[in-house]
Amino acid sequence: MAFSVPWRTAEVPDLPPVGEPVDTLADVSRLPGGPGARLRALRDLAQAFRREFASTGTPDSVVTCDLITLPYPTRFGLFRASMAIAPFLSIRNRMLVIRWHDSAGRRRTLLFEPSDHERGAYTPYFDDLSRRVPRPLRPLFRTEHGTVLGHLARLGIDPAEVDYLMFDHLHTQDLRRWVGTTADQADLGRVTAAFPHAKVIVQRDELAGMADLHPLQKPWYQPATYRDVPPEAFHPIAGSAILGPGVAVVKTPGHVFGNQSLLLNTSTGIWASSENVIAAEALTPEHSTLPGLASWSRRWQQEVVMNANTLETAADQYNSIVLEKLLVDRSQRDPRFLQFLPSSELVGAWTNPGTKPAFRHGGITHHA
Repeated sequence: MAFSVPWRTAEVPDLPPVGEPVDTLADVSRLPGGPGARLRALRDLAQAFRREFASTGTPDSVVTCDLITLPYPTRFGLFRASMAIAPFLSIRNRMLVIRWHDSAGRRRTLLFEPSDHERGAYTPYFDDLSRRVPRPLRPLFRTEHGTVLGHLARLGIDPAEVDYLMFDHLHTQDLRRWVGTTADQADLGRVTAAFPHAKVIVQRDELAGMADLHPLQKPWYQPATYRDVPPEAFHPIAGSAILGPGVAVVKTPGHVFGNQSLLLNTSTGIWASSENVIAAEALTPEHSTLPGLASWSRRWQQEVVMNANTLETAADQYNSIVLEKLLVDRSQRDPRFLQFLPSSELVGAWTNPGTKPAFRHGGITHHA
């Protein structure tokens, strides 16, 4: 049964594209051959695009804003590798605020992962989890650090200045308060867009998939919240694109069919951000101190540890993570680890023994 959303599988909105398409970097899930052949092929593609991307320049600024820390199953976040006794770990959701000037001299503002975490709590999986935790204990597992609009006010950015909203994928996301609705909502009434000029950059594959969810996907989406979202609020793209100097979206399918990553060229080199993994050491598990990760990686000869709450196409997700590894630079703080900022980053908590990461980035800060 298809959910009631403003598009159907064969009718993804045909709206103007955004950015400059990347020809060098093909959709890794559509390279010829099986997943092993695709993995080999993308290594050459990654090196070619890395050189191309570094030549585009850098954005004006990148600022990291903490939103919320919440529990997440260890078996999802550290897929098959963890030997921690804690059934849950803690992840911190963050928003990145990226600003640049386009070729015409206009300032552009992109919000990456501007999660409305108050509404995201109604995602079926997290709503069910919350109901099973006694109310007095909930503050032990969930900490709110700030809101999207609150952070923008602190930074002196008018919401009307925001050009683009982007998420690595639309799990848990309720966009109604950000882009408005075309009809009254039972829970919110008529919603006026907080970001009246912003467009949501999203892969066409994800919009198509949301129109008719598979059972594996249903715990993680809120499709009913998209019923009255105006289709023109979206900028659907197919593949990877350069958005501005030192700013790109790279299609990284697997975690969801239409997964995408943010790529940034900064004063410390190239960074990537997505939720494909939840810790920088999941990209280099040989250096991890998390119980089980290094030994698991050696035993099974797997070079990454996936975040795997939905295994839509696991081999493609693995390949996408390797692509992210090949595109970024090493950390200047500790070169054992890569400049990959998980959009939901693992943080240690006394409630979750055995899940304290060896290394955390904490954010990306850049000023040209």
